[in-house]
Amino acid sequence: MYAEERQRLIVERARHDGRVEVTTLAAELDVTPETIRRDLTMLERHGQLRRVHGGAIPVERFGFEPALAHRATMLAEEKERIATAALAEVPESGAILLDAGTTTGHLAGLLPTDRELTVVTNGLAIAVQLAPHPHINLFLIGGHVRTRTQATVGDWTRAPLADTCVDVAFMGTNGISVERGLTTPDTTEAAVKRCMMASARRVAVLADHTKFSLDHFACFGHLDEVDVVISDSGLDSTLADDLAAAGPRVVRV
Repeated sequence: MYAEERQRLIVERARHDGRVEVTTLAAELDVTPETIRRDLTMLERHGQLRRVHGGAIPVERFGFEPALAHRATMLAEEKERIATAALAEVPESGAILLDAGTTTGHLAGLLPTDRELTVVTNGLAIAVQLAPHPHINLFLIGGHVRTRTQATVGDWTRAPLADTCVDVAFMGTNGISVERGLTTPDTTEAAVKRCMMASARRVAVLADHTKFSLDHFACFGHLDEVDVVISDSGLDSTLADDLAAAGPRVVRV
């Protein structure tokens, strides 16, 4: 395979999966990791990818936020493993908060329905999923609905959170890094996420490995405010150690 063909394949893979990893590409394309790193450097110079720890992401991710339906199809198996591990953080009784998102949506589908549990969410899809269960005391926070993420945002969303106290907030994020913490492209969602974290005794961040070493426009939390980060085994172990050194317990599944 010529370099141009390999690089075109790398860009297509990055746009489809949201991220590419050096080691995975090297194994699949039967070349050395050094060759892949040179390809990524060339593609970054051409403005098609941006290098991140262990791989690269398409530049479109920095100016484009995928819709919920599209994100739901990405890394479904990894998100299911993350959600399954997050069940260990759910209290036997009490209240939890589920941030709008696809990984938190997987957790919603796994919640036990044979015991009383209060669930607060700003995610329309999550509320629809949980509404039929009589043992779940469901609170859907109102506000302006962002069509792209199906999350409620704005003053109407933040106001009730100021008077809410939950045991655990399960948060999603578009980006997470040691330097910038938790970030997301939209300022209105960032404002709601900050209120969610402030309302919780404990904070659990659920994020697949493609979210790490990414910084988006709006910061909504720092790592020393997070109790546990749960990700999949694709998260680099060295990066996981760096994250843990900044505060939270890190779980890879």
